[in-house]
Amino acid sequence: MKLLENLFAFLWTDPTANNANTYVIRGAKNILIDPGRHHLFGAVRDSLQRFSLNPSDMDLVIVTHGHPDHMEALRVFFDTSTLIAFPAGELAFIGTGAPQYGIALGLGDFQPHILLQEGTLEAGDLTFQVFHTPGHSPGSICLYWPEQKVLFTGDVIFHQGIGRTDLRGGSGSELKESILRLSRLDVEMLIPGHGDVVRGREPVKSNFRAVEDYWFAYL
Repeated sequence: MKLLENLFAFLWTDPTANNANTYVIRGAKNILIDPGRHHLFGAVRDSLQRFSLNPSDMDLVIVTHGHPDHMEALRVFFDTSTLIAFPAGELAFIGTGAPQYGIALGLGDFQPHILLQEGTLEAGDLTFQVFHTPGHSPGSICLYWPEQKVLFTGDVIFHQGIGRTDLRGGSGSELKESILRLSRLDVEMLIPGHGDVVRGREPVKSNFRAVEDYWFAYL
């Protein structure tokens, strides 16, 4: 799905295909966000080919958080020229709080090229703001693209929903704070790790309000 001239979404709609949304920004540097499950990466590969792209064309892969459905296919990019950007807090979490994730994913002594922390990320001619957004997982990040007013939210907030907090390292109170921080940004497109994209400034604001009104009572 083409969202903008240089932004493409590969949304999870088929349980036999990839089980998280993957996004690609095409430009001076090609960027892929959340590659998903390794054994289901064929769906992403096929989607890339529809836009005349291949995994080898990706200059940078960004992971929003360290759960398998978002990051397992990083293995596709090992031993290639593609740079991998990974949340610093999640790397620490996998190393100490949930080492079984790294072992199960076959990551071994995985070390990303870029450790993502709160602040600015520059990739070619693009500039993003990285926000540390714990709650669903302790080191989760969200990525804001100010030029396009696009917010990549991982599993922090969805269309009419939120990321679960019952997994290891989850926190309802932290998720509330993360969502409230994000709600203050000027966003015209909210792009989640699962489910539908929310388009338009007012629909995005309404989605934040609806999540706060309904889901915050359960956190």
